[in-house]
Amino acid sequence: MLWYVVKLLIVLPLIGAMIWGSLKLLQKMQARYGAANPQAKSVRIVETTMLSPTLKLAVIEFHGREILVSASRNGLTRLAEAPAREQHS
Repeated sequence: MLWYVVKLLIVLPLIGAMIWGSLKLLQKMQARYGAANPQAKSVRIVETTMLSPTLKLAVIEFHGREILVSASRNGLTRLAEAPAREQHS
């Protein structure tokens, strides 16, 4: 019984450190490869809003246009389209 508790006290922090390290590595990889040059992408998600557990609204910018879509289990539906707003930096 004592040996089990000792192993548990050694393995649990080790697993926690591995999970924490994996998350930090994932953040570093996303920062490096995910959004390194946002101007080069032609599609950008401007905003999302959850309406229910199965329905989400999203504003997507594509080639100078903003497109409002609903995302559900059945797929995406385009609801509206407008010229893109100017970015305020």
